[in-house]
Amino acid sequence: MGIDIKFPIGLMFTILGFLLAIFGLITGGDEALYSRSLGININLWSGCGMLAFGLIMLYLAWRNRKTKTS
Repeated sequence: MGIDIKFPIGLMFTILGFLLAIFGLITGGDEALYSRSLGININLWSGCGMLAFGLIMLYLAWRNRKTKTS
């Protein structure tokens, strides 16, 4: 089959993770915003996790496409 779902999923998670991590970096000093999450910058950490997952999915899609063309 020619359809590989890893690429769009990886792209979506990479873009959203990047935006969420940037938002977490910008609002990192706001203690009132993160008081509900026990002072943990949840936007930064979840953004980094989403970014890592997205990059892994993009790598796997790239690797799969590379092996099919060779």
